[in-house]
Amino acid sequence: MNPGSTALAAVGTSLLEDFSLEMTGKDIPKLEEAHPAIPPGTRINITFLAHEDLATRLAAARAVKRLGFVPVPHISARRLRSRTDLERFLAGLRDDGTVENVFVVGGDPVRAEGPYEDALAVIRTGLLQHYGVRHAGISGYPEGHPAIADHVLWSAMADKHAALGAQRLAGDVITQFGFDVDPVLAWLEGTRTRGVGLPIRIGVPGPAGIKRLITYAARFGVGTSASITKKYGFSLTNLMGTAGPDRFLRALAEGYDAGRHGVVKVHFYTFGGIGATSEWIARFREEGLT
Repeated sequence: MNPGSTALAAVGTSLLEDFSLEMTGKDIPKLEEAHPAIPPGTRINITFLAHEDLATRLAAARAVKRLGFVPVPHISARRLRSRTDLERFLAGLRDDGTVENVFVVGGDPVRAEGPYEDALAVIRTGLLQHYGVRHAGISGYPEGHPAIADHVLWSAMADKHAALGAQRLAGDVITQFGFDVDPVLAWLEGTRTRGVGLPIRIGVPGPAGIKRLITYAARFGVGTSASITKKYGFSLTNLMGTAGPDRFLRALAEGYDAGRHGVVKVHFYTFGGIGATSEWIARFREEGLT
């Protein structure tokens, strides 16, 4: 191994030292099966889906904690129908001892189902810390958002960053996933030059079927041009099989500069395959980035 390869492997290892995972409320059996492959203390985000109820979300957070991981329940602002809904969720998390870490996002609905238009509105209520939240994650979009202009996204990021500070909440940023490292690195630098110093977790798709990856990419407005997907490791003309993020992670490690990009970690979107993702990460870390 040459010195350059050694340095790349070292950077890649640091990016994966404290990775996080994502699951849904129905994924408890999959998490129980996968947990031997997941390092103790790993942060596991729990999505806030429309068809799941309060009991399902709370049960998932309890399972994550019981298995030795850190639960990070999502709060989808526009899905909350009332202040009471928000307080019931936070109170349930508090009573279960799973409230310290949350991730606050606007959510999929175009129009709010209740009083909260966006994540900022939830943060500004003061209810998070009232119920015991100590750390709140917020979202980032390196490739933009299909329904929100870039200048609005940057303004929202600055406002949420300021609101976390005003509420005395620690926080981080978790980004939408993508297939191209170049806009990610540019966005990281842009975030730092705008004064946002929060740790950032770069969203990465776990290994999944190519058709499934493309479906999710289209849903979230992530680019899937032939040149980008070929760079990632699959072709739009051959949709059979699966693809993992090994090329993406190697390119991220190669381009990462702590001085310009700050604290950066990796967040894996598992698309229901938390076991396959966990096993893939374990193999990748063992084999290294070379």
